[in-house]
Amino acid sequence: MERAVRELWAESRDLLGLHPPSPDAAGASAVPRADLPPTPLAFLRDHVSPGRPLLVSAASTRHWPATSLWPTDSYLADALRSTAVSLHLTPDGRADALAPHPRRPGSSKCFASAHVRRVDFPTAARLIRRSDPAAGVVAYAQQQDDCLRGEYAAVAGDVDAHVPWASEALGCLPEAVNLWVGNASSVTSFHKDHYDNIYVVVSGEKHFLLLPPTEHHRLYVRDYPAARYVAAEKEPEGENQLRLKLEMEEPERMVPWSSVDPYPASPEEMATQASSFPLYFDGPAPIRCTVRAGEMLYLPSMWFHHVSQSPGPNGLTIAVNYWYDMQFDIKYAYFNFLRSVEIAGDSSGTNDALEGDIEEDD
Repeated sequence: MERAVRELWAESRDLLGLHPPSPDAAGASAVPRADLPPTPLAFLRDHVSPGRPLLVSAASTRHWPATSLWPTDSYLADALRSTAVSLHLTPDGRADALAPHPRRPGSSKCFASAHVRRVDFPTAARLIRRSDPAAGVVAYAQQQDDCLRGEYAAVAGDVDAHVPWASEALGCLPEAVNLWVGNASSVTSFHKDHYDNIYVVVSGEKHFLLLPPTEHHRLYVRDYPAARYVAAEKEPEGENQLRLKLEMEEPERMVPWSSVDPYPASPEEMATQASSFPLYFDGPAPIRCTVRAGEMLYLPSMWFHHVSQSPGPNGLTIAVNYWYDMQFDIKYAYFNFLRSVEIAGDSSGTNDALEGDIEEDD
């Protein structure tokens, strides 16, 4: 069975035309790139129907006021001066990700969600800029509830309300439009979403690792008990010395999540990851794609993605994404069948019925 699944990996990439770039193509990506936005028909035919990503150049957003205003040092802070926003706090920049289980020392893991505080936007931006895992607190504005049209409504007019060629091709308007503001310390673990995603970087860069849905087994999706970071007692030095501790949710709730960390922190952890998850580390390289300021990435529903980021000149990485409801068609049925198949080295097949129902921070 493993041999057949590996053949599926290769055939699906070949059918999608996702071939690795040649060694002399420095900085190139296997993701197709368009210099101009596609027509709705071309987008539907070449990308939505086959489930094929697309990177669109900054020509698609040159008319947005946000592309010139948001990367400055002061515009967002002034426009949102009296606006309270949701700020997500973790010790290490990894919200909605696996962390050591606080009650079971050793190798046990749990699914950790961020501590959320309401602060005014200028305070949020300041905390994000100075975020550092070495200090024990990393801040990320990543509220995933249509927040651009909610908390950030004062600046929502600086970007398009939807992506016209995508809306026409998909036959609907976006269900949610979100704003993301972070720095290089925030990293998103591998996950998938039940949305067709148009992801636009406004300041800085986002670095994606991508795997098609056919490579589900490579991520070792397993059930982990849910936990959440909470604020502990403040240190005597003052209010800036916030400490976070991880508490398990009661009653227990299990979350299916990817077990793979593609960037282990040490050679020892790399050895552990490689021996524990050989389908990932011995399989084809993940598809790499960097989205730069002004560019759009179309990420089809059910694609697995891991995201890191680099800040722009203002010390922030700022992005907007448009979530369009996916079509639960025959491809979804095929995917459910595939993930029910167990192969050697992966025992996660039938236990992840809800995996991806939690939208992860990008």
